[in-house]
Amino acid sequence: MKVFVKVKTRAKEDKVEKIDKNHFSVWVQERPIKGQANRGVIRVLADYFGIKKWQVRIVSGLTSSQKIIEIEK
Repeated sequence: MKVFVKVKTRAKEDKVEKIDKNHFSVWVQERPIKGQANRGVIRVLADYFGIKKWQVRIVSGLTSSQKIIEIEK
């Protein structure tokens, strides 16, 4: 399953907001330096979907706040 994510970094708390079936907003506490925020997004989404971190993969948007993420279930 592919989902489209809008990431907001340096948040006070980690959270996920579902916009529709395939669109999410994700807030992470990490800063966008050396992939820290990307690792945070993977961690937060894995928790949200109740899966392992290796099942979440960023397909597109490694350096952008708009990302396409593949979820393996």
